[in-house]
Amino acid sequence: MTVLRNPPRRGFCASEFALRVQRMQSILQAEKLDAVFVTSPSNIRYFTGFDSQFWESPTRPWFVVVPREGSIIAVIPEIGAPEMARTWVEDIRTWPAPCPEDDGVSLMAATLSAVPRRFGRIGAEMGREMALRMPVSDFLALGRRMPGMEIVDGTPALWQARMIKTEAEIAHIRFICEVASDAYIGLPDLISVGDTERTAVKRLRADMCARGADSVPFMPAISGPGGVAQIVCGPQDRVLANGDVLFIDTGATYDGYFCDFDRVYAVGSIDDAARRANEAVWHATELGIRAARPGRTMESVWKVMAEALQDAGSIGNNVGRLGHGLGMQLTEPPSFREGEETVIQPGMVLTIEPGMEYAPGKMIVHEEDVVIMDDGAHLLTIRAPKEMPVIS
Repeated sequence: MTVLRNPPRRGFCASEFALRVQRMQSILQAEKLDAVFVTSPSNIRYFTGFDSQFWESPTRPWFVVVPREGSIIAVIPEIGAPEMARTWVEDIRTWPAPCPEDDGVSLMAATLSAVPRRFGRIGAEMGREMALRMPVSDFLALGRRMPGMEIVDGTPALWQARMIKTEAEIAHIRFICEVASDAYIGLPDLISVGDTERTAVKRLRADMCARGADSVPFMPAISGPGGVAQIVCGPQDRVLANGDVLFIDTGATYDGYFCDFDRVYAVGSIDDAARRANEAVWHATELGIRAARPGRTMESVWKVMAEALQDAGSIGNNVGRLGHGLGMQLTEPPSFREGEETVIQPGMVLTIEPGMEYAPGKMIVHEEDVVIMDDGAHLLTIRAPKEMPVIS
């Protein structure tokens, strides 16, 4: 019998959003920005609580302006006004979209030109791991319509705000991590030797949704004798055979927040080399969790894991990093990688993701999700067992 966990309350109260905007406005002041405007679904939802399946349509742009002082402003197509009015946002300005001749550009120019001006700089989503959800030609036209105002990269300021999660955000992420953990634990009872990778994913995805996940948009599954060559593609119709390692990664969501962690399974029995590699990666994960403490840099934690993997005989790792941030996006800054000097702070939610190729084409990767507290990293996921669970 499936045991369901109690989910946190959906949505957030007005005081939660006010806290986010207040933090953002402090950052804008420090970064000498008069405002930042956002266009992507995750950023709009972060500041307003507005969400819609209509994001799947690329026809209409949507905008939210966070000024350095004062209330936030939604500049959106008329079709979204009734639902935006249900959020905490009071200043809602609309135009009859779609209107390719002027799809909100003049309205946005007027809105941005009217914000209290001190620095003459407006931030936008122009940097890494963010994207403008508006035509580039409209973005350029917007700049031309605001003489004396410069549009600059607001990404560092946005990530500075979003990188530190509130208690309410952490509760959402903890819930979806626990839901996915429960489903992972139950997977060996749902599949057998002779099933396909695709069958495993279908059953695991359905189980996660039955347990409380809203959706599972990310679930690559790969299998191979003793390990896998990559971890981002699949599933396919490959049949699970004795001696295989089955790798499944999961990005399931609850109320707009992701988990992101994997599990590896032994199909029947595996050889000693794969068993030793799995134990080495499990140990590197343990070291990463212990090392992820406030005040340390992301690079220093990467180094702890990388050295452990190297000592265990790693011949490579094509992932490019050993973990990252997590929240309203499946992957967020910062990254556990060489050269990443971001300082770990309480409130960060991070994935600890060491992996190693121990023989050509045979890779083992482990991943857990943690929240950083004053005393170190606390697991959000249910820790993977030291030995691979067996699919029989």
